[in-house]
Amino acid sequence: MNRSYLVQIFVPTETGKGQPVTKNWFDEFLQELTDKFGGATSFVRSPGQGLWRSGDTTERDDVAVVEVMAAKLAPEFWASLRERLKRELAQEEIVIRAQEIISL
Repeated sequence: MNRSYLVQIFVPTETGKGQPVTKNWFDEFLQELTDKFGGATSFVRSPGQGLWRSGDTTERDDVAVVEVMAAKLAPEFWASLRERLKRELAQEEIVIRAQEIISL
């Protein structure tokens, strides 16, 4: 059996300052991940809607999902990427999750 990981990065479509994240930014990000992992997929045309509780209010974000397949996990890389995206996009949090894929 071959094992790999599907890594999903939830990217807001607006920065924390209310500016739209441009198509050019998404294109460059996708190319960066493609260069590193050999491929990437983005779902930006119909963003998902994220809701979460913050105290007594409900916060909302429209998010795009960017996916890559990785042969192994490198927690240091993903932590560094998360911190960079938080800075670039003026976000308090960026969600990156991984699921193990087993090819039979």
